[in-house]
Amino acid sequence: MSFKIAVIGAGSLVFARTLFTDIMSVPEFHDIEVAFTDINPDNLDKVTRLCQRDLDSNNIPITIQATTDRREAFRGARYIINCVRIGGLPAFEMDVDIPLKYGVDQCVGDTLCTGGIMYGQRVIAEMLNFCKDIKEVAEPGAIMLNYSNPNAMATWACNKYGGVKTIGLCHGEIHGESQIAEVLGIPREELDITCAGINHQTWYVSVKHKGVELKDKLLAGFEAHERFSEEEKVRIDILKRFGYYSTESNGHLSEYVAWYRKRPDEIKDWINTDSWINGETGGYLRVTREERNWFETEYPKIAAEPPKKYDGSQRGKEHCSYIMESLETGRKYRGHFNIMNEGCITNLPYECVVEVPCYVDGNGISIPKLGDLPLGCAAVCSQSIWVQRLAVEAAVAGDVKLLKQAALMDPLTGAVCNPPEIWQMIDEMLIAEAEWLPQYTQAIAEAKERFAKGDLIPTKDGYQGAVRIREKTVEEISAERESRTITAE
Repeated sequence: MSFKIAVIGAGSLVFARTLFTDIMSVPEFHDIEVAFTDINPDNLDKVTRLCQRDLDSNNIPITIQATTDRREAFRGARYIINCVRIGGLPAFEMDVDIPLKYGVDQCVGDTLCTGGIMYGQRVIAEMLNFCKDIKEVAEPGAIMLNYSNPNAMATWACNKYGGVKTIGLCHGEIHGESQIAEVLGIPREELDITCAGINHQTWYVSVKHKGVELKDKLLAGFEAHERFSEEEKVRIDILKRFGYYSTESNGHLSEYVAWYRKRPDEIKDWINTDSWINGETGGYLRVTREERNWFETEYPKIAAEPPKKYDGSQRGKEHCSYIMESLETGRKYRGHFNIMNEGCITNLPYECVVEVPCYVDGNGISIPKLGDLPLGCAAVCSQSIWVQRLAVEAAVAGDVKLLKQAALMDPLTGAVCNPPEIWQMIDEMLIAEAEWLPQYTQAIAEAKERFAKGDLIPTKDGYQGAVRIREKTVEEISAERESRTITAE
């Protein structure tokens, strides 16, 4: 079996190697062609050397093609795996820190809210360029497997405007499934779980064990769980009020709705600081910086660690490798993917991206018709979908009016800011992120003129948010990792 895969954003430190380990754990894939590409040659080289060493250690005769020329990487590829973060950490910092000046306190800021909307403007502009290259040089009918956030917005734009079949992949529902199994005291493999909704706002609409529906037991189980009752306060409150558990983490979910982060003195009541994912201000930005600093400093130690094993024992649960395995070998796989709705969930817009159970085999990816979501769940999703739609159309057309309307309609942004503040905040973010926003050249020039005139709305410059935690040193991160390794052993 021979075909080519290309990984764009292959310098993404830990994640690219994790995905590659999953792919190489499929025996039939030991003679495929592999290309890694990234705009950061140093990270690309480091990840390539690690993965090549893993290949050699497992006696797999593949030589990775590493190149900063993405068209060369895409040439002849059947699958393009996308993990890019357009703008990298500098832009991510702006996505978090500028909204904070206006009182918009995000935990992550990469899917919805002000940060996610602006991230979408950057990533869509560049991913449409990827699509152009894929159509020109990749294998006809090539599929893009997209991990980049904002996942729904990017997947929507690539399918509608890029002309490339794009499947959005996420692992939020996988983590929630493990929680549900723990709460119910039933092994995960014995549960039949169905999720439906939109990325990062998907709902566990059915949880069955041997044909018996158990979803109504979840609230009592989560409230009684010693750890989850402290870590998942937002998710439990949503479960209490809407009747369904949401797939996304406490921190993520808290920034997608209007109710939990709009009053700084109340944010701490809804989050937990044991882990960033539970809701701390700028939590994902902090750990991303820590991971980058650790990787850059500790690379020699990482390179000295034992190579990855490709015998299946270190294969993870990310959907990517299983989709390719099913399409190529015919082995069946069921997973929750992000796809164009087109009537799958009947009370969400026909044109949007939904996250639903899909079935894969040698005939392709099959998508069931699920019918209506519970009405309250559909209402929550619908509000986010309109933000996504405005943001997608704004990014494609470079339409600053639609961009500002997207921010105005965002639940948390609208709960915290009035319209003049939102207009000024988006102007400030356009100016700060100009190098990654070629479609907004005229709007940025006009925003600069407005800022040059002065008479601006006062902001909380230097505000760090309601629950900002100190960034850990490389030494502290290394000590934590060593402790986890010893505990695992």
